[in-house]
Amino acid sequence: GMGGCASFDVLSILKKSRQNVIDCRAELSAERRQDEIPAIFTAIHITFVVTGKNLKEKQVQRAVELSAEKYCSASIMMEAAGVNVTHSYEIKEVE
Repeated sequence: GMGGCASFDVLSILKKSRQNVIDCRAELSAERRQDEIPAIFTAIHITFVVTGKNLKEKQVQRAVELSAEKYCSASIMMEAAGVNVTHSYEIKEVE
């Protein structure tokens, strides 16, 4: 759910900034507390893989930051609950 929420934000922000985005995929990895039930999340990392033509890295970076800090309610709620949520991105250029 968090990946869908965050990638929707990133895609929307990039389209509004007139970036030629073809695809935006969120890949998540997570750690859970193993010694307790329920095994709650302790850390989640989201890597955005953004594919497009002539993408500006500053715009992609800013979109990821805005999603993390302001728009993705799922990510922000997890952080408020004590989960260490981190973000990164990769840009894939197509011709």
